[in-house]
Amino acid sequence: MGKKKILRNLLIVLAGLILLGVYYYVTIPAINLHSKGTWGALLFLVLVLTLLSGMKQLRNERVENIEGVRTFRFHFKEYSLLFKALAILLLALALFYAAGSLLSSPFFNAGKYQRLLTIEEREFTDDIKEVDYKTIPLLDKDSASLLGNRKMGSMVDMVSQFEVSGDYSQINYQGKPVRVTPLTYASPIKWLTNQKNGIPAYILIDMTTQNTECVKLTEGIKYSKGEYFNRNLYRHLRFRFPTYIFDDQIFFEIDEEGTPYWVCPVKKFNIGLFGGQTVGRVVLCNAQTGECMDYAVEDVPSWIDKVYSAELLLRLYDYSGLLKHGYWNSMLGQKDCLQSTNGYNYIALEDDVWVYTGITSVSGDQSNVGFVLMNQRTMETRSYKVEGAIEDSAMSSAEGQVQNLGYRATFPLLLNISGEPTYFMALKDGAGLVKKYAMVNVQKYQWVAIGDTVQECERNYTGLLSTNGIVSEASGTESITGTIESVSPIVLEGNTHYYVCLEKQEDIFDVDMSNAALIGIIRYQAGDQITLEYREGYGLNEVIDILP
Repeated sequence: MGKKKILRNLLIVLAGLILLGVYYYVTIPAINLHSKGTWGALLFLVLVLTLLSGMKQLRNERVENIEGVRTFRFHFKEYSLLFKALAILLLALALFYAAGSLLSSPFFNAGKYQRLLTIEEREFTDDIKEVDYKTIPLLDKDSASLLGNRKMGSMVDMVSQFEVSGDYSQINYQGKPVRVTPLTYASPIKWLTNQKNGIPAYILIDMTTQNTECVKLTEGIKYSKGEYFNRNLYRHLRFRFPTYIFDDQIFFEIDEEGTPYWVCPVKKFNIGLFGGQTVGRVVLCNAQTGECMDYAVEDVPSWIDKVYSAELLLRLYDYSGLLKHGYWNSMLGQKDCLQSTNGYNYIALEDDVWVYTGITSVSGDQSNVGFVLMNQRTMETRSYKVEGAIEDSAMSSAEGQVQNLGYRATFPLLLNISGEPTYFMALKDGAGLVKKYAMVNVQKYQWVAIGDTVQECERNYTGLLSTNGIVSEASGTESITGTIESVSPIVLEGNTHYYVCLEKQEDIFDVDMSNAALIGIIRYQAGDQITLEYREGYGLNEVIDILP
């Protein structure tokens, strides 16, 4: 009987280890006391062992009816010790986990949470230069998704096997804001038939021109979120770095040569067991080969744009803004409490991607006290005191100008136009297609300009500022003299335009013939000298005057 008991105990332990192994392979928790997944695995293992021990105890109770009270008491006493020990261990682990969670919370550590983010006060016009339309992302993620799916539908050689992933990371690529996303397998069966060669391409969308490209790879993407078993990205990372706690958001990026990578932030907990999350390290995984490079967060290569997710940065700012005078003030008196508004967007600045959001009080009014920019690579945060309308109010104001059409505004970008902080947004129809553009003055949100193109929208907005005495009509104009290389007439929406190209100049100059002052362009031809006064615009430079 002694050997049988030992064997039964060994079988219990073996069964627990097998279940733990299956649990680990499926859920892949980090082996780290700061990981809630680790605590979940421990609790799961002890719970299973406790249940198995309890089942044996019930079995011995049934034995009592056959072998008598004496046998029952012997077995019950021996196995109840194991059961009680496991139950006590389970309770202790649960209490320790609960205590660790509570003691890591802002309730006990308001000051530490408030200091997680360092905020620098800056001047708006010093950092946000006059708008360059060649670097403005005109599409939000939803619009980019429509373009990506449309492009995928035209790829007849791949559309039956693959579909577009939903990543659409916004990055700076070769000086331009773009969104990139890999393809993924259309189904488990499609994975089975294609996994040998991997995923053959990714989608690249230029956010300024809306040009959408399916970039085919000479070597397929072998490691991705859509893979199964050991080539699944999360499992690949876990087996390489068993103690790292990876962030929930892993970003797809490409380097300047177009090589696909996964940027995998590693969580760092600065307060107690589970509190004060930031990023401590970054693992860069080559999506084609699976090769991993491990960096401290301050040593991340400069071409990487996304390390801190927008949600994490906003959460850190809210800690800073709400907990200035402690936890109870954030809940009751709320003196000096500030918080981010209910949306965000991205701005390309200094070859990095920055998260933009407005800052408002917790009172629920419809005005901003300023805004912040937060660098997604370095966590650098800049605050600007620019009072004005909250983004929702600006969006409603723009929608009011086209209420008969039922267009909906996207969350705005913040631009500097003639020194004026200005919200810029697209207006989309019910199908999600961009139909118009709007500019709304931040401080006077009743000043709204609408245009079918970005160029027309800016022209109308500048005229609005001039009408209200903010800027002169000539503000922001430049002049250029050169030899005409070509003059090409084109009809846009019923109006004739002349596109003028000058020798040794990459820019194109748009002469709108609906402006009677510009009719003289018809006397010029290739080889003639010409002097143009123009305003820099999106894609094309708008000619204001032809100078003698």
